[in-house]
Amino acid sequence: MISDLKSYTEFKDTSISWLGELPAGWSVCRNGSLFVQRTETGFSDLPILEVSLKTGVRVREFGRSSRKQIMEDRTKYKRASCGDLAYNMMRMWQGAVGVAPVDGLVSPAYVVARPLPGVLPNYFAYLFRTDAYMGEVDNYSRGIVKDRNRLYWEQFKQIQTPCPPPAEQAAIVRFLNHADRQIRRYIRAKQKLIKLLEEQKQAIIHRAVTCGLDPSVRLKPSGVEWLGDVPEHWEVLRCRYIFREYDVRSAHGSEQHLSMSQRLGLVPSNLVENRTLVSESYAGGKLCEVGDLVLNRLKAHLGVFALARHEGVISPDYTVLRPHEPIGIEFFERVLRSPSCRHELWVRAKGIVEGFWRLYTNDFYDIRLPVPPPQERSEIVSCLLSETMGVEQAIQKANREIVLLNEYRTRLIADVVTGKLDVREAAAGLPQEVIDEDFVEDDVVEDPEAGEEEIDLNDDADM
Repeated sequence: MISDLKSYTEFKDTSISWLGELPAGWSVCRNGSLFVQRTETGFSDLPILEVSLKTGVRVREFGRSSRKQIMEDRTKYKRASCGDLAYNMMRMWQGAVGVAPVDGLVSPAYVVARPLPGVLPNYFAYLFRTDAYMGEVDNYSRGIVKDRNRLYWEQFKQIQTPCPPPAEQAAIVRFLNHADRQIRRYIRAKQKLIKLLEEQKQAIIHRAVTCGLDPSVRLKPSGVEWLGDVPEHWEVLRCRYIFREYDVRSAHGSEQHLSMSQRLGLVPSNLVENRTLVSESYAGGKLCEVGDLVLNRLKAHLGVFALARHEGVISPDYTVLRPHEPIGIEFFERVLRSPSCRHELWVRAKGIVEGFWRLYTNDFYDIRLPVPPPQERSEIVSCLLSETMGVEQAIQKANREIVLLNEYRTRLIADVVTGKLDVREAAAGLPQEVIDEDFVEDDVVEDPEAGEEEIDLNDDADM
């Protein structure tokens, strides 16, 4: 269906650099002629709404512990009626905009725009989240610091926006809703595959690092609940007998600290895969060598640790642990990354607030790990590299396919909402959409390398 889409036959020049040509039947209007600002307050009984960079505006779920606290006085919150657009003034340039699914409340620090007759808000929600339009929003935003710029109503209403006839707006929304849902289903299937592959990989690793490579070897109780039985000839030792903390500070200048730190090539964990353990401050940075275990004390319990692949300087906030016996050191990294041992790291982290827990050296020292003979450790690591290679390649392929699907989705939406593709005929031929109750929007990750994608519509820190 999508491959059969054609271009419009007649175009006109808009003289707008980011927009270019539009279909002849479309117009260009300032947002002030499409929306009016809604500033109603005093509806404290309505539900609180939030915006997600993935899914737009939705009713906020208070069961999630990571959510910020809201204002106690709801009478100051703005009312957004079902069908209104709401956007975060500070994050509109990132696409923090959407259509209110029900009557609800948003922070007074946000803008609510009521669509005028003939304006289908869902079309404009798609348009406003395209890269080109977000660039235009950035140009109209005002502030002292770029990252804190705000798009006020007075500037929002001056932005020139393409406006198809109402019937075409409806056709575009119908087509994009259908295409978007199909693409998200494909992505969800890939994510399920990745999850299964990760479980398969972890099972291979767990079996090898706890039972070794010989299935006929005699086992003995390890005395460690998460570890279970281990080969009879293995030891089980506390980390203090495997590692020692190494704290030698560099006397080099900050520029050399930065360049050397960037050369470390540390790969923390699947939580922040392909990122580098680099701190903004390198004053008094710690030296580390190849094979040292480097832990981010604030996030080690979340899996942010790695073996140094190069010598260099790392942040003084990190802990450097040098193995007593470097042969087969990768074995212990594999053990520490296993889900069972990761839980052990999490249990031993300390702090008053969960987001600021730390894994101190003495608590790490107390963890008990399986210790095969040095040569066997090296053999296990080599075997794991071979056995998990195919699984790793399949995971990488699936992640790449997710990236490509998202890139395709982004390009498709941009081409349709700016009139590069005519979807009227395709939309008319679409079947009636059947809602899949098992499909959960939040299960879909927009990009495997993306960071935080939710923005709280009730963030009043700058009020």
